[in-house]
Amino acid sequence: MKTFPLGGSDLTVPAVVTGVMRIQEKSDAEVRALFDASLEAGIDFFDHADIYGTPVHGCERRFADALRLTPSQRAEVTLQTKAGIVTDGPYFDFSHDHLVEAVEGSLEALRTDYIDVLLLHRPDALVEPEEVARAFDELEAAGKVRAFGVSNHTPAQIELLKKYVCQPLVANQLQLSITHAPIIAQGVAMNMAALDQSISRDLGVLDYCRLHDITVQAWSPFQAGFFTGVFLGNPDYPELNAVVDRLAAAHDVPPEAIATAWITRHPARMQVVLGTTTPERVRAAALGADVELTRPEWYELYRAAGHLVP
Repeated sequence: MKTFPLGGSDLTVPAVVTGVMRIQEKSDAEVRALFDASLEAGIDFFDHADIYGTPVHGCERRFADALRLTPSQRAEVTLQTKAGIVTDGPYFDFSHDHLVEAVEGSLEALRTDYIDVLLLHRPDALVEPEEVARAFDELEAAGKVRAFGVSNHTPAQIELLKKYVCQPLVANQLQLSITHAPIIAQGVAMNMAALDQSISRDLGVLDYCRLHDITVQAWSPFQAGFFTGVFLGNPDYPELNAVVDRLAAAHDVPPEAIATAWITRHPARMQVVLGTTTPERVRAAALGADVELTRPEWYELYRAAGHLVP
């Protein structure tokens, strides 16, 4: 498993992350199997959010209750969580009080003294960056959060935060898969009038993150669109799956590994955030971090997914 620094932090992280938003109904044995399979595959990074599960912090609590990590075991893994979404409504809240309360809840649910990485979970239109800065300072000074980042934020939204926040923002979690790739595809079709692919919907967020040492974390790496189902094995994507299957055979890996490799091949050194709860699929996807697709292979997948190469 390839590793690299997370943004500008001193955290060394794997190219693949295990997301645990769907574990609340899993048994202790199933959660442990997912955890063990992740570690065996070289994944020691686990992605949470306060809103995963019912009530809030449900999946964080399920994770901790099932694993009951010792202090030494806790120190061997990276725990990331997210805060800022309020399920009542829903609406967003980046106020000092809400962020601090959310972190306290995550610490209690995860049975830990510190969160390795805290992300702001989707932008708050009513954000007061001074409030975010005050919360970050307080949480860092207390040793409760070691690194900070964002999720689904535009470059300008990040710049606004950076005007007030002292800590480096080390990650931006964005949706990305072969089929859902506007953060890449728009730049390829730049300046092509009347082509939908050329429309900038993210304001150059991928290049911005590369310029500012912010690690992009790709969520839903197998999703065809916005929670529209996976593209792997999907009859709606026959051309893409034919290419995936051929490359999987050529590289002697499962199809999931090719979907992962398409993202990890990008020189931005992105992390792939898996959403599966199946240990076998975690192992399969993790293999992709060590598959180095050639440029022709990468672009063949890109074209087969329906993106234009001018």
